[in-house]
Amino acid sequence: MRWNLKPKPDSEKVKSLQNSLSVDELTATLLVQRGIETFEEARQFFRPKLEDLHDPYLMKDMDKAVARIEKAIKQQENILVFGDYDVDGTTAVSLVSSYLRTYYPNVDTYIPDRYDEGYGVSFKGIDYAEDNGITLIIALDCGIKSIDHVAYATEKGIDFIICDHHRPGNSLPEAVAILDPKRDDCTYPYDELCGCGIGFKLLQALAQNRNQTIQDLVPYLDLVATAIGADIVPMTGENRILAKFGLEVINVDPRPGFKAITQNLKKKQLTISDVVFIIAPRINAAGRIKHGNYAVQLLTEFGIEEAEAFAKEIEIFNANRKDLDKQITLQALTQIIDNQEENRFSTVVYQEDWHKGVIGIVASRLIETYYRPTLVFTKSGDKLAASARSVKDFDVYNALEACSEYLLQFGGHMYAAGLTLEETQFENFKNQFEKVVSETIAEELRTPEILIDAEIDLIDINEKFIRILKQFEPFGPMNMTPIFLTKDLIDTGYAKKIGSDEEHLRLFVKQENSEGFGAIGFKMGNKFDIAKERQLFDAVYSIEENEFNGNVSLQLRLRDIKGKE
Repeated sequence: MRWNLKPKPDSEKVKSLQNSLSVDELTATLLVQRGIETFEEARQFFRPKLEDLHDPYLMKDMDKAVARIEKAIKQQENILVFGDYDVDGTTAVSLVSSYLRTYYPNVDTYIPDRYDEGYGVSFKGIDYAEDNGITLIIALDCGIKSIDHVAYATEKGIDFIICDHHRPGNSLPEAVAILDPKRDDCTYPYDELCGCGIGFKLLQALAQNRNQTIQDLVPYLDLVATAIGADIVPMTGENRILAKFGLEVINVDPRPGFKAITQNLKKKQLTISDVVFIIAPRINAAGRIKHGNYAVQLLTEFGIEEAEAFAKEIEIFNANRKDLDKQITLQALTQIIDNQEENRFSTVVYQEDWHKGVIGIVASRLIETYYRPTLVFTKSGDKLAASARSVKDFDVYNALEACSEYLLQFGGHMYAAGLTLEETQFENFKNQFEKVVSETIAEELRTPEILIDAEIDLIDINEKFIRILKQFEPFGPMNMTPIFLTKDLIDTGYAKKIGSDEEHLRLFVKQENSEGFGAIGFKMGNKFDIAKERQLFDAVYSIEENEFNGNVSLQLRLRDIKGKE
């Protein structure tokens, strides 16, 4: 594990912010590291307001989208809200359809089948629209590259409004309106919204058109916050505002679907991390194991008993997903060892009966053991399909592009991608991918990195600092949980391996002249010897609140520990 301390930001900027906010140097340093350099930027960071959201009509084509929807309502047309089977897609469909239904009944939803139709707008979905007399499709979290699909719909007299956040190709579909801040000709001030976020901007515009205020849309923000967390978009600007207020809805007055998922949790306050690791996987499990429709039904159900019934079904899907994920990961690890591939630059594994819905998760799991670009293949019809995952700072999409002669199709981004190929090309591709990775990956990228915000002493962790640190939430990309380094720690005799397999590490650490803190290191049981017998060691960690039996205490969430040389 590489430990890298972030460079100290400009001292004049830190000092200036320190004076204007009346905070300590450490707090000012953490803020400047996040690009917050002025009093007003700090005000927006610590005290975000819904009024800080941009005017939705600044987004290219928003006026056209609103006009077409209002025309559909006036003429009693049937509207189809279409979105993908992942968390961003299903929350976006739930968001837009449930809002429209508050004043217009002729609204249907459609989620494509992961296995039958695949990702994005599908011809089958358009045929469904035609069969049901639908003349307007609102596509969410997809559609920006669906040129042929939109043309197919146009032939059938069906209009498209596209709400997407992915980067467009060289040309755009001939849709009535395309809402996507990543369009070259769109000057919208913030281009990091997720698909559900774009859907919310559409709602904001529709609400303005109907003399509603932003307060009328607050109950929908639980969906938006969930999508922002799950889609790993930057936790900055509008995303941070929407996530913060969405979390409040989840904690104070969630929709029945969320209540049904979280009612047995012992935690009183859910964080964005809880949303990502508890709520999102269950929503995702529907599309992975059965069908994304189950997620939409859960999220749009307003009867608590009915919502609980959907939640129970989804809980079963999630349990199946966990079992499959564990089983396939073990099989893949065995395959790597049997093939003597532990020391390669890449991981490429294949078994024809692996479940297509979990191969992406398995790829991420394999990186925990073998830290390198990873592809997991399974049989899909008469072809092979794979999910690719990468390590920090290595562009797996570019690596796939260098192997494209062996591929039928591929798509994705720097850290995650999907691809298909003919089975006869598997070995050729595997060899070429290994060659490309071995020639292009920098040596340091083959070891996981922990990026440290600041070096501190335990004495720096006081009530005031924790109070301010809590206001840095919600955390996410571009505003990650601060990671600290503290040197010369000693365990006070409580070092213990915990968990059924003794794979976790629990400590109670002190530094000279400081009070002690409980510390937990997940999957760090193998580091036990470093901390035992009153030896000095260094640690990198984040600070969190631990809630147990109704009691809340501070603890250090260890990321790594190292003995003194």
